[in-house]
Amino acid sequence: MESKTTYYKTPIGTAEIIGDENGIQSISVLDEDISTLSSTNDIPEVLQDCVTQLDEYFKGERVNFDLKLNPKGTDFQKTVWEELLNIPYGKTRTYLEQTKHIGDPKAIRAVASANGKNPIWIVIPCHRVIGSDGSLTGYAGGVWRKKWLLDHESPVKQQSLF
Repeated sequence: MESKTTYYKTPIGTAEIIGDENGIQSISVLDEDISTLSSTNDIPEVLQDCVTQLDEYFKGERVNFDLKLNPKGTDFQKTVWEELLNIPYGKTRTYLEQTKHIGDPKAIRAVASANGKNPIWIVIPCHRVIGSDGSLTGYAGGVWRKKWLLDHESPVKQQSLF
């Protein structure tokens, strides 16, 4: 089964989406602008639902994803990624809390490493894990993107008085 690839322009970069009939294998954000972005007609059928759901997420119309996922990783990484799916939209969890949820409170570095290797950007919400002091530590897509995503998901939207 051959994996398919498509690109989707988001407010914080171009998403590269890879997957096949077994599910989405990766969604990563690219810093460079892809000028040959797929038109709606060019998106492989197996990736169409993913593009639609990401589009709804960025429009503020979707808080939960319903996609078949097939990330590649070790059993430990997959355990960490599965637990990330339990962090609700608009909420955060510290790395320490995350280790407790997987049942190994001493595995902070291993959990942080697995978070950093999360291959499915946004859908597996590693951006919702923060430092114990509330800092936006480490994010493979850049801390500015992590802040943007958390602000986007915030239940309290900032509004200008002017």
